[in-house]
Amino acid sequence: MLAKMITAVQLVPYRTSSDDYALTEQLKAHFAQMKQERDPMYLTLDEFDRVLRWKLRGQYGRQRERRAANTDEVVRVVTEAALSIEHPDNDYEIELRFGILCTLRGVGVPVASTILALVFPERYTVIDFRGWRQVFGEAKRTFSVSDYKRYLREIQKLAQALGWHVQEVDLAIWEYDRING
Repeated sequence: MLAKMITAVQLVPYRTSSDDYALTEQLKAHFAQMKQERDPMYLTLDEFDRVLRWKLRGQYGRQRERRAANTDEVVRVVTEAALSIEHPDNDYEIELRFGILCTLRGVGVPVASTILALVFPERYTVIDFRGWRQVFGEAKRTFSVSDYKRYLREIQKLAQALGWHVQEVDLAIWEYDRING
């Protein structure tokens, strides 16, 4: 049996309390500016690396050699395709975007979700073990695109209740779990 899901009320004090809140806001603002300047939107290798450092923190060194195959051109082409694709079926759009991003070396569902959450914070959230534990009351370390879609639906409910972007809900859950988990 699953534990009770975290509530919107529990998240309110954690909206801006994460230790990387300022960096998160800087990254989101940078990508918002780049979306205005780049048509179509893409990430450079340096921006991709900044996303990895933000997401992976102390685990950044993991798979460094594997990720080294991702050249600036490869990152640009892959992220441009993933960030540009649109489809009227939102679930299918998610599958397409994740499928494309996961072709980059060292990118799985959690990192792909991070790219999407920082570029489109109103639509996407980051999936990780902390959020999953608080939303579903169970431990999980690996995630599929189906898991992501299930998680996103729950985060969207909380975001609607709070009037926040889904990325803000995710960051608050992450901080809540870090302190209380």
